[in-house]
Amino acid sequence: MGPGQRQLQPGVSLVDERAGPLHRRRDRDGVPAVARDTNRPDTLTVATRYLLDLLGVAVFAVSGVLAAGRKGLDLLGAVVIAVVTAIGGGTLRDILLDRHPIFWIAKPAYLWVILAAAVVTLGYLRFWVASRGALLIADALGLGFFTIGGVQLTQQAGHPALIAILMGTITGVAGGMVRDVLTGEIPLILRPGRLYATAAIAGALLFVLLEAAGMAPDAAALLGMAAIVGFRLVAIRWDLTLPEVRLPEDEARGERR
Repeated sequence: MGPGQRQLQPGVSLVDERAGPLHRRRDRDGVPAVARDTNRPDTLTVATRYLLDLLGVAVFAVSGVLAAGRKGLDLLGAVVIAVVTAIGGGTLRDILLDRHPIFWIAKPAYLWVILAAAVVTLGYLRFWVASRGALLIADALGLGFFTIGGVQLTQQAGHPALIAILMGTITGVAGGMVRDVLTGEIPLILRPGRLYATAAIAGALLFVLLEAAGMAPDAAALLGMAAIVGFRLVAIRWDLTLPEVRLPEDEARGERR
């Protein structure tokens, strides 16, 4: 062993092989400054992702109950809408990524969190009236939590950034689509304006870029999530929209003949 070199225990590497060059920090001698145990997962990031998933299913369950209440469904109907809203996006993501068992089957704690959130929301609605704004806020929070959680999970599976952003967006928007279809509404993602999937894509892209620039994954996740929620709420408040695609009047009339 030459001078300046460090003795390492088995299973410990000076460089995290999963990190890119921007993630590697070196001291003055050109030796990586921090040794990492490559046999252990980044427990803080794993815990953050799990927390984001739990928060995501909780707020999506709330949005499901609120949507059911606006349609006058009974208690069972409200709970069913809460469950499918909360697990829809993550289930589709796991199927596309061939992850088995599905996340809520592997960890039934998700279902208990969903049921608890549904019961609390139902109790709230017994005494207070929830506006449509409350539904949109809950949906925006769920969109933020689930999108970033989906990106992180896809990255962990070794997929490139583009697939991670796509899967994160699917995770964020699919549950709300199922909720809207079951309650007889046009899904938010298909309604003109108010930047729904666009907000998810923008936040997921921000998260990926911040992480690539060397920011800690947990900090990047929180900023990406905040960007999604903020972007969505600003779009609702000030009615921000994307340009609509319209056919010229004559051409559209000719196609209807």
